[in-house]
Amino acid sequence: MDPSSDLWIFGYGSLMWQPGFAFDELRPARLIGCHRSMCIYSHHWRGTPEKPGLVLGLDTGGSCRGVAFRVAADRAGETLAYLHERELRNHVYREVTRPIRFCDGTGTRALAYVADRTHRQYAGALGPEERLALISQGQGAGGPNRDYVLNTVHHLRQLGVKDTELEWMASRLEALAAA
Repeated sequence: MDPSSDLWIFGYGSLMWQPGFAFDELRPARLIGCHRSMCIYSHHWRGTPEKPGLVLGLDTGGSCRGVAFRVAADRAGETLAYLHERELRNHVYREVTRPIRFCDGTGTRALAYVADRTHRQYAGALGPEERLALISQGQGAGGPNRDYVLNTVHHLRQLGVKDTELEWMASRLEALAAA
């Protein structure tokens, strides 16, 4: 990363609604080459090793609508240190730089955290009902796994994004809670 350049960071899950770092600009954006997926077993924030939850990862193929944060160059170092602690703790994500597009057709490159498909916490082969069961049971240091999904869906709706997988999960989680 050029130390004189601003840093762009792509958020597609909890980074959208809980970035945890100061930023100078927030813009809706699309990352090409990966899609949002509930594909990471959570053993800490939304589950435990005994009762894992599931969290989002960027998985291979497609595209993903989310948000891009611009961080001024003079705060890039501290922001990266924070993100490394948050996102690279278990090495289930790989830090990459990928092209993103904004709604006005312009684009740039942004830092993104993609799922490491070789990591033992990668859960990409699970079916929808298996994912729902893990999310329903998940409870970790960050609270109930259910809240993570519902919060993400809420913020995606605010962006005008309908994520079919997450919408289905949210409706099923709400129905289970009402029963």
